Amino acid sequence: MKRSKPDLAGIAATVQRMGVLLAAGTAPAAAWHYLGEGSIASVIARSAASGEAIPDAIADAITGLPPREQTMWRAVAAAWFVASAAGAPLAPTLIELSGAIRDLAQAQREIAVALASPAATARLVLVLPGVGLLFGTFLGFNTIGTLLTTPIGWACLGLGAGLLVAAARWNRRMVRSAEPRNTTPGLELDLLAIAVSGGGALDRARASVAEAMARFPNGETTPDPAVDLILDLSRRAGVPAAALLRSEAVESRREARAAAAEGAQSLSVRLMIPLGLCILPAFMVLSVVPLVVTVLGSTSLRF
Repeated sequence: MKRSKPDLAGIAATVQRMGVLLAAGTAPAAAWHYLGEGSIASVIARSAASGEAIPDAIADAITGLPPREQTMWRAVAAAWFVASAAGAPLAPTLIELSGAIRDLAQAQREIAVALASPAATARLVLVLPGVGLLFGTFLGFNTIGTLLTTPIGWACLGLGAGLLVAAARWNRRMVRSAEPRNTTPGLELDLLAIAVSGGGALDRARASVAEAMARFPNGETTPDPAVDLILDLSRRAGVPAAALLRSEAVESRREARAAAAEGAQSLSVRLMIPLGLCILPAFMVLSVVPLVVTVLGSTSLRF
């Protein structure tokens, strides 16, 4: 079940449908079955029918998926685990979680759009060295021979190849830096909201959340600092913690979405830097310089 790109929109749709089915009173195992054959849901349904706990069934079913998809599914498994332990309703959180996954998918689409223009320009420029070499050959100059059989040609070939490799790596690094670091913002807040809405003690709720995040890790190794602030506010104001925690989780997702959008907008500009510093110089040394050397060599031979 490997894919070249993570299907986050598909995960969001599945999670939202699951939340709606649960809210309508459908039994969990039956809900997974109704979500369709040939998908992760069908694998989870079969495991659940054989007696395996649904969180563990989710974790087992995602083996082989892209890392980003696995992280999303582990968030679903963690939410299911906490809800089962606390005896709390899961449907509202699944619907909220589907929205968070859609936000992440939208951020990735914005990054892809930001990358499209400079990437197309880079591909066009990468073709130009070959066009330049063919143009020189068409004019009767042995530019390809100069590039492949002379010391200065070898130097141009090595320098041009090095510049192209550097540009490719630079582009990949900038794209990775623009991608959201936390793929499940507000997850710990949502999990704790589920746990406390079950009516259990706060210490037990926090222990349940910690266990869920340890069993189904999402890449975050440090606790969310907003948790203590919200719980303190709940105690001082005498307001139920669950509502405050969910509100803060929504705000965390909004901030993450805004940061991702800002990174995507600046990415299209920053990707022009390797184009100007690496790809265009590579064109010069791979096509223009061999052509000039060949022309000068031919002229000197005539004299």
